[in-house]
Amino acid sequence: MLQIAPSTYYERRAVLRDPSRASARAKADASLCLKIEAIWEENRKLFGARKIWHVLRRDSEDVARCTVERLMKVLGVRGVVRGKKVVTTNPDTSHACPDDKVNRQFFADCPNQLWVSDFTYVSTWSGTVYVAFVIDVFARRIVGWRASTSMKTQFVLDALEQAIWQRKTPDNKSLVHHSDRGSQYLSIKYTERLADTDIDLSVGSVGDAYDNALAECVIGLFKTEVINQIGPWKSVRDVEWETLKWVEWYNSRRLLGPIGYIPPAEAEEAFYANLKSLDMVA
Repeated sequence: MLQIAPSTYYERRAVLRDPSRASARAKADASLCLKIEAIWEENRKLFGARKIWHVLRRDSEDVARCTVERLMKVLGVRGVVRGKKVVTTNPDTSHACPDDKVNRQFFADCPNQLWVSDFTYVSTWSGTVYVAFVIDVFARRIVGWRASTSMKTQFVLDALEQAIWQRKTPDNKSLVHHSDRGSQYLSIKYTERLADTDIDLSVGSVGDAYDNALAECVIGLFKTEVINQIGPWKSVRDVEWETLKWVEWYNSRRLLGPIGYIPPAEAEEAFYANLKSLDMVA
C-alpha cells in the first residue's frame, strides 16, 4: 500500500528484530535518548534542551545541542516555560527609605557580600500562601526561605534569620541586604535585626522590578518550576514541602547560566577551594 521500496521495509523489520543491525547513528541516538530521558526525569522534568546539553557536556558526552533538541522531539519531552510575573509589592511611604546601594549591579566578588530578598504568593484551596526568599548574589544560592499564611513582617524576618544562621558570618560589615520597598522590609523589626548583625540595608525604587531583578528572577524560576508545574495546591504544608525539595535541588543540582552552567553550591565550593590554595601559596 505504501510507495516505498520492499528492501527498505524488510531492512526496517530486520532492525526491529535485531537492533545490532542498526546504523551507527541509530545506535548512538538510542543511547543518547536513554541519557536524555534520565537527565530530564532526574531534574524534575524541568530541563530543556540547553540545560540537558550542558549536563551531557559536564558528563564528558560530546554531542551537539541540535542533536539534543532533535532527540527531545523524538522522545516527546520538553523543558518548562515561564509564565507571566505578578506584582506583590506594597510600598509603605510612611517609613524612611534607605538608599539604593546596588543600582542594578547584581554582582559579588565572594559569598556574603550581597543578599537580595523578595517574596511571592501562591493561591491554595485553604487560602493564600506567601513564600519569601533570601539569595546570595555571588552564586545565586538561596540561603533563606519561609512559607506562611500571613504577609506580616515576621515571615520575611524568619527567612532572614535562616540566612543569618546558615551563613554564620562573623563579620557582616561588608554585607549588603537589598530588597524592594515593601512595608515588611522597611519595618522597624526588620531593619533593627539587620543593624544588630551589622548588615547594611539597600532598597530599590517604587514599582520598578529591575531594581530587584535578581530576586525577581529566582522567584520566577520558583513559580515556573514548582507552583505552575505541580499545582493545584491544597494547603501551606504542601507548598512548604515542595519548596523545601526545590530549594535543595536548586542549590545543589540546578545548572545556572550566569555562573557558568554549574550549581550554586559547586560555584561556592570552587571559590573557597581556590581561596584555600591561594592561602597555601602565600
